[in-house]
Formats: sequence, C-alpha cells, structure tokens
Amino acid sequence: MSEPAAAPVVDAVRAGLARSDRVFWLDGGGARGWSGRRSLVGVLGDDDVSLSYDAGRREVTRHAGGADEVVGDDVFTVLESELARDAGDPGVHWVGCLGYAARPDLPARPWGRGPDAVWLRCTDVRFFRHDGSRQARPAGGARPAAGARPAEPVEPVETPPPWYAAAFARVQEQLRAGNSYEVNLTYREQVPGADDLLGAYLRLRAANPAPYAGLLTHRGTHLLSSSPERFATIDADRWLETRPIKGTTPRGADAVTDARLAERLATDPKFRAENLMIVDLLRHDLASVCDVGTVSVPHLMEVESYAAVHQLVSTVRGRLREEVGTVAALRALFPAGSMTGAPKRRTMEVVDAVEQDARGLYAGAFGWVCADGRADLGVVIRSLLGAPDGSWWLGTGGGITVRSDVAEEWAETRWKAERLLGALGAPPS
Repeated sequence: MSEPAAAPVVDAVRAGLARSDRVFWLDGGGARGWSGRRSLVGVLGDDDVSLSYDAGRREVTRHAGGADEVVGDDVFTVLESELARDAGDPGVHWVGCLGYAARPDLPARPWGRGPDAVWLRCTDVRFFRHDGSRQARPAGGARPAAGARPAEPVEPVETPPPWYAAAFARVQEQLRAGNSYEVNLTYREQVPGADDLLGAYLRLRAANPAPYAGLLTHRGTHLLSSSPERFATIDADRWLETRPIKGTTPRGADAVTDARLAERLATDPKFRAENLMIVDLLRHDLASVCDVGTVSVPHLMEVESYAAVHQLVSTVRGRLREEVGTVAALRALFPAGSMTGAPKRRTMEVVDAVEQDARGLYAGAFGWVCADGRADLGVVIRSLLGAPDGSWWLGTGGGITVRSDVAEEWAETRWKAERLLGALGAPPS
C-alpha cells in the first residue's frame, strides 16, 4: 500500500486549492521502484500560463493574466512551441493531461463537457520525497488491503445490462470480420460529485495507491488519478519507454486464492494474447520514432500486484531518433495502444461506432514534460473526472478479443470501478 499522505504535501495542496483554480499534485506516495518516489506540487498565479484544448472547436486557448487567447488548433503543436520558448530554463515544468480526442487526425469524439486537454506552466514546483518503505507486496505474499473484492472473474455475479451486451456483440462482429484484433471497450457513468476535492483524492489514494496517482484542477475541470499504467517516459539520454497493461484480475481474499489469481493471469491464453497484441502495436509505434535496432521488449507479461488488482504488464523501449522531439514522440504513441486496441486507427473507428459517449480525459495521458526533453506520463485509467458544469464521471472498461465472455468482461469493469466509487462515498454496484 502507499505510505500515508505526509502532512507537508497535503498542507501545500490544501493551501494551493484555497488560492488558485489551477493546481496540481503529482503524487509519489504509491510509487514503485520503476516510477520514482517524490511528489510534485504546483500552484499557478494569475500571471502564469496554462493551455486548454477544445477538440470540437479545434481551438487551443492560452490563459494568462486574466486573458484568454486562441493560439492554435493543435495542442501538440502549441505545447511544442511553448516548450521551445522555455528551452534552457530547467525551472519550468509543464504538467497536464491529454484527453482521448487530443489528436485531431484520429477518429475520436470531442468530450463536449469540458476541455480535451489541459496543460499548466509552473515555475515554482515544490518537491516532496517519499521514503518508499510501504510498497505493495508481491502476489501471494500477503492478504490484500481491506475492502478488496475477492470475487473470481470467471464467476460473474451480475447480468450485463442490454446496452453493454449490444456493444459487446458489435465488437465481436468487428473482430470476426477481421477489422480489429482487440478492442478496448469502455463506458462512462455519472457519479456523485466531490465537494471536497482534496478529501476525495486522499480517500482514493488510500484505497487504490498507484504509481501515476495525482490531482489536477484547472478552471473547473478536475482529474483525480490512481493509475498504475505508464504511458511514456523519455529520459535525459532520449530513451523512450512505455509499460502497457493488458490483463487484469482482482486480488484474492487470502494468500492462497490471491496466488491462484496471479497464476491464472500469468498463464491464461486469453490474457497473454491481449497483452501480446498491444506489445506488437507499441513496438510499431516506437519504431516510427526510434533508431533502427533500439526497440526492444525487456520485460514481457510480468504480473504486478496492487491493492485491488493483479495486472499483466510488459515494457517496450527504444532510443529516439535525433530529429524527433519529445512532443512529436508522445504524439506518435498517443493514445495509448492499451486503450484503443489493434490496429490503432481502425480500432478507434470501431470504438467510436460502438461506445455510447465520448471518453473525454479518460483513456488519455497525465504527467509532466520539461523543456530539456524529459517527460513522464501515465495513462488516465482508474480516475475520476470533474467537468466545468459540476458533473463527475468515471470511466471503466477492458480489452475484448474473440475469446472474451460478455459476463466476465462486464464483471471486470465493475470491480475496476468499485474503489473509485468508494472515494466519492458511493456504494459499490
């Protein structure tokens, strides 16, 4: 589990929320050895710069000094320009999120309820070190955290609703027609509002600690993240790494059951096929921006255990070509292949046809980018989203192949959502 939220971090965030509507906390309290163990907190003043992107209007707006100015039609292009302006200033951090529809050249519906991307330029980031002494234990080594659902995914207890069953059937038609090999089928549901933004986040981090956890608020748009999945990192030596998750089971109620679930995840042909298809997609994505011969898969289908779930995780990495910049590399990978399916563009067309509503910030990416070329972003899953109209939303879903069972897949979406609902005080479904 994560370490308790240290008072100085919480105090800094609380003070920031009291004086600004543009605040972030990138939380290192649920970190793993591969993700870093420090928190970043930033609070923007009136004269600080932020960006928002409306995919429906194709407008990127620059906010600073009380003025809002449309500065472009592509958030990646504008962010790249802003970073070039900050080149040579190591004190500048850009922190934000890219929604699922952030790339205008791909088939994804605009959110419509709020921005499809938000980025904050912070020149006064506060860093807080976490000791990393309370990391999640490996599979089978201990009883999972209190409240973890012990249900086996092979024995769903709830009949899928007709709308989900219909979407699942349409996905199966597309898979059998050869239009996709795997489709990440998701849905959104409106949930109770979080009147106390920080309090809701603290409950979320306690129940579902994760490496890509954090809080971001920008002019009425809120993201509360507890994501375990790395979208991409780019280090000082220009190595690009992504860690796709495909394959998930709940934790068991006791050590024996827990180990059995982890073993099933590691060996089940369906889970392994899901993961391998996305690894192949990401090898292709990285090959488009990396030096020939540098793309590799150093870790394939390893089980990682979290408070509520076991995940099947792979690692794909490569070294960026000299002429490829950080933002261009992130764009080439976006959105995460684990949240689309394979092949990416055709499967995104399938997703657009079968899902009832826009994904918004869900299935996007959340993290930081620096002018020196480094970056670290997670995939927006296991997250709660607040829209400027005051509504709150939860996204959930999973990868569908021809071997998938509709009842099992529906059950998986529900136990993925349970801890998020608990952070808002909502009863599990």
